[in-house]
Amino acid sequence: MKQHILFDLDDTLIYCNKYFFFVVDQFVDSMTTWFGRSSVVTAGAIRDKQTEIDIALIGQTGFKSEHFPQSFVDTYLYFSDLTGRKRSPVEEDFLWKLGLSVYEHETEPYPHMEHTLDELATAGHELHLYTGGELLIQRRKIERMGLERYFSSRIYIRQLKNNDALEQILATGTFDREHTWMIGNSIRTDVVPALTAGIHAIHMRMLEEWQYNMVQIDVKPRGAFFTLDELKDVPDTIHRYVNRD
Repeated sequence: MKQHILFDLDDTLIYCNKYFFFVVDQFVDSMTTWFGRSSVVTAGAIRDKQTEIDIALIGQTGFKSEHFPQSFVDTYLYFSDLTGRKRSPVEEDFLWKLGLSVYEHETEPYPHMEHTLDELATAGHELHLYTGGELLIQRRKIERMGLERYFSSRIYIRQLKNNDALEQILATGTFDREHTWMIGNSIRTDVVPALTAGIHAIHMRMLEEWQYNMVQIDVKPRGAFFTLDELKDVPDTIHRYVNRD
């Protein structure tokens, strides 16, 4: 039976978090070098403050490219004020450019991405892509991976990815919720909205996850809810559920 399958993009089909973690490591190295030995400006304290600021910015206006570099600068200003260390425009500029550099990394698919999408499309399912972020940045990733061949015009890019955003997509399409799936790594923006909307959900578990994505699931599934570690297991999981009777 034909299913409508919505895929998340970042850290579901292509790598994303590992590049952010890499740049955060560079940020922490710079901060600990500038501030020297300090019982206040530790690597852990720097990471915690940067994460706190980054998540707060997303909560205000959604996914915007300037949030990440802004979290670096704001963390730097916080510890400068806390310790009395003089601010440096040169250092602030360096941190801003360092934060923006995360968007320059090559687009890299997760293992079995094409095989998974090919298998689902060949089985007759309708594939959709639902991603959060800025239009130009996300479009660039999609084009680099040639994903239009799987999703055609069924691509939804939203700056705010939440319950309301998913409901709007479901309301404007020809979705039968009993035969609709959301597949993604984020419990916050993929799994919980899907379960709230009453559609099936597959959580793609990551070994190292961004703190923003980790929230409690307080919604009782009305359909299927699976947790998988590899994309290649998605087609068989859906097939077994659809043909369980």
